Parts: sequence; structure tokens; C-alpha cells
Amino acid sequence: MRRLGISIYPEHATHEEIIRYIDKAHQLGYERIFTCLISQVATREGIEQQFGSWTKYAETLGFEIVADVSPDVFKTLDLTIDDLSFFKSLGLSGIRLDLGFSGQEESQMSFNPYGLCIELNMSNGTKYIDNILSYQPNKSKIIACHNFYPHRYTGLSRKHFDLCSKQFKELGIRTAGFVNASSAQFGPWPVSEGLCTLESHRTLPIETQAKDLFNSGHIDDVIIANMFASDEELETLASVNREKLMLKIECQVALTPVEEAILFDVPHFNRGDVSDYVIRSTQSRVIYKNEVLALKNAVDMAEGDVIIESSLYARYSGELQMALNAMTNSGKSSVVARVVPEERFLIHQIRPWQSFGFISSQK
Repeated sequence: MRRLGISIYPEHATHEEIIRYIDKAHQLGYERIFTCLISQVATREGIEQQFGSWTKYAETLGFEIVADVSPDVFKTLDLTIDDLSFFKSLGLSGIRLDLGFSGQEESQMSFNPYGLCIELNMSNGTKYIDNILSYQPNKSKIIACHNFYPHRYTGLSRKHFDLCSKQFKELGIRTAGFVNASSAQFGPWPVSEGLCTLESHRTLPIETQAKDLFNSGHIDDVIIANMFASDEELETLASVNREKLMLKIECQVALTPVEEAILFDVPHFNRGDVSDYVIRSTQSRVIYKNEVLALKNAVDMAEGDVIIESSLYARYSGELQMALNAMTNSGKSSVVARVVPEERFLIHQIRPWQSFGFISSQK
């Protein structure tokens, strides 16, 4: 089951503000919390004061709470890999190793008696995970999460993201990635020019970022990296379909009931015999083969245009297509809608036989 998460950085907020944020997220169905111990300079006692109250409260609500740590955190707090009781006492569900150990230590920690998950950094593109698995860890307690990048232009490239993510996903390891909330102010570091995993996401709407991560097939959980996201952004992200790509479209014509049904009611999937020019969904031409579909808005097509073939196209009448490239209209195709600009890149990632759908930008 795919999940959503938020991030908490207690040094930037009061206890009351954190509790309100957690409550709002819980009401909307969020299930994960990311937090950071690497950026803390406090003693054990200071960390217990800063983290203990809200983490334990979130724990009672069923949140999975994972804190970013490193070997330096273990050293500073005088902790050992043989005793993770301090992390459990904070109310954590797991620790994320931003910088890891040699592999054997990770394996050993996965057998901790507290059931803490050991989350691995999946952004480096090395054989780190293979090394850990060679030490026969408790794989049920091994999960993974990408980094986020506060500095503009330092986020992951698409190619590297796919490479790293595929490496973990093919091993059956649960994965996570971060998205940026434009309304949020705080991260764990002084620099915060947006917090996201993929650089291409930095200025995109939060729902588009999440659609991309889920649609990649590589990411199970999407976490808002910065704090505090507005109620509007929390609600928008919570409304994203986590299983099926739902593209936001702007209608270009007044729709008939049949055209509206073709757009929003018919279950769409891309044909297996794919084209370089269009995504083709052909079930609608079967369902509405006896309907007369008038030609309207027969303009040349551009990337992201949504087309319903008119009855002038005979056996293709009622077929829905999405333009991947600019095309000349034969004079038989109705351009009825257009994918919103910020989501047009997503249509190029639709795979053969993949299901997809539409939502109106007016809703």
C-alpha cells in the first residue's frame, strides 16, 4: 500500500504547532513522519526533550516515524549499533542511515529486539545494498529512502533516480522519495531553496511531483520534505490517486454527455502496440460505436492535446488519443481537451498497457 508522509523539525516550531500539524496530517490519512537527528547539536537529554513528547504522540496515532542519523550521531550521543534502545525510547519506528557503515553493521542492526526499521539511503548509486544483503540481514526490517536537496540545481537527474530506484525496487525493498511543498519554510539545514529528490520537481505543484514519483513504479511512499505545508497543499497531496496516473486537463470545447463520458468515465489504458505520436485508448470506440460524434475544434494537434475521433473516421470513431508530438489534423479529429502544461511530461512516461485517467482542472 502506498503511503504519504510529512517531515518534522522540532527546532523550528513549538510543541503546539507540531501537534496541530500532526493532527491535520493524520486526519487526511498521512502515515509517515521523517525527522532529522543529524542536524541536532543537543545532548541525549536535549534530544529527548525536543523529540520525545511529539514522537510519542504521533506513535499513538499510528505514524511510522523515521529519524535521519549517521555514524557521527552514534559517536556524539555515545551510542552503539548493538543497543538501539535510545531510538526506541524516543518513540521512533526506525532510523535512516544517511551515511552508512560497512554493511555488516546494517545487517546486525536489522535484528534489533525493538523492531526498528533500518532505512538506507538509496540515492548514491553504489553496490551498498548488495553488500548489506551479502551479510544476510533481516530483510523485513530493511527499507530505503532517497535524499532531498535544499540547494537549487543539486537534485537528482531523472536518469540517476531511475537507476538507483530500480536497484532497490527489484530487490523487493520498500522505497520512499521526497516532494517539495512551496508553502513550507523549514528544513533541517539553513539553505532551503525547496526540498525535493528530483531536481525537475523543484518548482512543480506538489501533486504533480507525487504523481511522477508514484507513476515511476519505483516509489512506494511520498514524503513532504519541508515543514509546515499549508492545509491546502496537504489536502491536495492527500487527494492524489496513488495507484493510477490521473492527468489534469483543461477542456477546449463544450462537451456533449457522450464526450464527457469518454473523457471521465471510460477506463483508459494505452494500447500495447505503441506509437511515437499518440497514446491510444480504444475501449471508448467499442462502447460508443453506435454514437454519432460530430467534428469540433479540428485544429492541428500539439503535445498534450486530448483527441476524440469524430464519426468521419469511421471505425476509429470514439477512440481517445493524447498527442505526444505536434501533428497535422486530417480534418476528422476533435481536439476536446489539453493536459495542463506542468503535467505534459507525464504522458511520455505512460507505458504500454498502462491505465490512466483524467480529472478536470476546473474541479
